[in-house]
Amino acid sequence: MKKYIKRLYYQKKIEPYINKNLIKVIIGQRRVGKSYFLYQLMDYIKEQNSRANIIFINKEFHEFDEIRNYKDLIEYIDSQKLPNEKNYIFIDEIQDIEQFEKALRHYFAKGKYDIYCSGSNAKLLSGELATFLSGRYIEIKIYGLSYREFLKFHNLQNGNKSLTKYIQFGGLPYLINLDLTTEIVYPYLMNVYNTIVLKDIVARHQLRDVSFLEKLVKYLSNNVGSIVSARKISDFLKSQKISKSTNIVLNYLHYLVSAFFVFKVSRYDILGKKMFEIGEKYYFEDLGIRHAIIGYSQKDINKILENLVFIHLSILGYEIMVGKSDKKEIDFVCTKNNKKLYIQVTYIIPNEKVWHREFDNLAEIKDNYKKIVISMDEIIGEQYEGIEHYHILDFLNNFNE
Repeated sequence: MKKYIKRLYYQKKIEPYINKNLIKVIIGQRRVGKSYFLYQLMDYIKEQNSRANIIFINKEFHEFDEIRNYKDLIEYIDSQKLPNEKNYIFIDEIQDIEQFEKALRHYFAKGKYDIYCSGSNAKLLSGELATFLSGRYIEIKIYGLSYREFLKFHNLQNGNKSLTKYIQFGGLPYLINLDLTTEIVYPYLMNVYNTIVLKDIVARHQLRDVSFLEKLVKYLSNNVGSIVSARKISDFLKSQKISKSTNIVLNYLHYLVSAFFVFKVSRYDILGKKMFEIGEKYYFEDLGIRHAIIGYSQKDINKILENLVFIHLSILGYEIMVGKSDKKEIDFVCTKNNKKLYIQVTYIIPNEKVWHREFDNLAEIKDNYKKIVISMDEIIGEQYEGIEHYHILDFLNNFNE
């Protein structure tokens, strides 16, 4: 029996689909807790049906090395199924099985199996499943620990000290087994980073220039929350005597996004209601890994806070864009259930000039959707023209809309 802390937020999201004729696909970066979430689901199903036959395959376990392709997968499942019981199929890191989608289609067509699988490659999963199983699967995205989960996992009280630990070390669940110090945590996070790079990017896409990929990651690490483009990155690299075409840069960026390592956020013209084709922002799935790569520095606090807010909004299920209104930038334009949310993020508001910059940008958007400024000011002001002001701790701990 695996020991774990339940992540009930995700369980509630998937419960409506249990025992329904849909394949449940659990996606997310490596080490964010997908495997343990599958254990949680298996236990939950057993609680509901003690006779349930659980067939579990984890491609990271050596005992499943012989399952290399869909034929091997079908052969193994057939050897484990019980004809007179409800069979539940759980496959962890399914992208490591060649043509896995054929096996999923095979068992889906039979209609007697409840199927769950997880993977760490967005393009492979969505591409293959969309082709073979269009309309027959549901995706559940797992993230690293939210701030509230971080407090629960590490048995911490809400406050500035806990927030600092969350900012410095990130939200990978395994950290509960380590002392939260840079000397211990960052080597582990670098190992996770190397695994993602080698397994989910280099090996998956047969890349030869690993050095360039690592330089690209460092560039993104230093430019969190800044508008970048493939051409801008290519020009920067040329200044470092590294020559790469914009197409190659675009491909490598796509590989990083497909591995859920970073998230690409496009820009949106609020007035013209259209997307910009050039220039976007990138945010990290896990800030701890970002800090392990280039170091943690207080001078980066503005971009770090932006990244924190982005992840929190993503966990809540928002579609997120960077807003542009005339010549002014809105950090996040978020959409969920046909409603919008506008957010500005800043470290502190030290004077009236900064106050007007953050609040007036939002006040000029003439619609009735919620607008929020988030900062780390000790004193949080009252509403201004309907715009709410949150301390980052209050936002991470209590904003669940």
